[in-house]
Amino acid sequence: MNGADTAWIIVATALVLFMTLPGLALFYGGLVRARNVLSVFMHCYAIACLMSVLWLVAGYSIAFGSGTSGVWGGLDKMFLNGIDADTLAGTLPEVLFFAFQMTFAIITPALIVGAYVERIGFGFVLLFSALWMLLCYAPVVHWVWGGGFLADGGIFGDTGVRDFAGGIVVHETAGIAALILAVFLGPRRNRTTPPHNPGMVMIGAAMLWVGWFGFNGGSQLAADGGAAMAITVTHLSAAAASLSWALWEKIKFGRASLVGLVTGTIAGLASITPASGFVGPVEALAIGTVAGILCQEAVTLIRNIFKIDDTLDVFAVHGVGGIFGTIMIAVFGLGSWAAQLGSLAIVGVFTTVVTVALIFIVKAVTPLRADIEAETNGLDLAVHGERAYDMNS
Repeated sequence: MNGADTAWIIVATALVLFMTLPGLALFYGGLVRARNVLSVFMHCYAIACLMSVLWLVAGYSIAFGSGTSGVWGGLDKMFLNGIDADTLAGTLPEVLFFAFQMTFAIITPALIVGAYVERIGFGFVLLFSALWMLLCYAPVVHWVWGGGFLADGGIFGDTGVRDFAGGIVVHETAGIAALILAVFLGPRRNRTTPPHNPGMVMIGAAMLWVGWFGFNGGSQLAADGGAAMAITVTHLSAAAASLSWALWEKIKFGRASLVGLVTGTIAGLASITPASGFVGPVEALAIGTVAGILCQEAVTLIRNIFKIDDTLDVFAVHGVGGIFGTIMIAVFGLGSWAAQLGSLAIVGVFTTVVTVALIFIVKAVTPLRADIEAETNGLDLAVHGERAYDMNS
């Protein structure tokens, strides 16, 4: 065990949890109507709790078990069987590696929340998220990070796919699932109400930015120069994408918005994620600058051309950003074109099939969409019996 590596990953684990709780919850919560903000908080918080338990039960074993098929890790590490405080994974205690990866298993289904806010059944959220993490996310983790068939020595030869911190594993899977759910749900009955609290959106985005240092820097799994570079390029990409998003808004609409500026931040962070362990500062600036414009145009395409109500633009920002960053690794000559594009295609098809199947299965058990009265009056009061803002108190 290396003490410095262990100390850094303990910090990184806390930072990645901080991304979901409270960062993502505040970012998404500020973007919805005031009558739905608590439901967004509830979704993020409940998913964090449920995924933590399921990661212990079976998720970690599926992703990082000792299975040799290349498809899944098996069930030999269920409930951390055979792992104690002295068991090592590289230079780290394996229980710490488990905890670090658990925070990724929390935030990935939580990202999908942005696609279905304001109109989904709470029971559906919990059951779908649980099954999706175990049957979609965990197997993909094994394929890419757990020594599976997309990694080095797999179907693409000695050099497998390069995905440092989750462009494919996290952002592509969550983005595609979000888009599919948005299509099945249909649009909100009221799509014209602006974000109820842009200040909350900014605070959440700022927390995500800080937490992303643990997300990308921690993925080095060591306290070394590689982790330092990953943090540096992460920051630069976020800054560049924020500026390019705002500038593109100014050119198109005559003014730049706060919500646009901070959405650009998230686009830059998602785009640099797969490449953060491989590129330098100049490449990071290029990735971020393009991402701010590319993801903004993707928002316009999904909303206005395809008429899909992916409410908080999960696919346009996270999905497109993660896919773009994965491709840029090959553009800069840091990965194989066949491995990068092939892995994107394989994971994309797999995610689509599993997500569609799970939607049909879960909605047979619990309603997919909230009823008209609940959606009209807001999910906070109708589903959870609470209000975020009591003007009479």
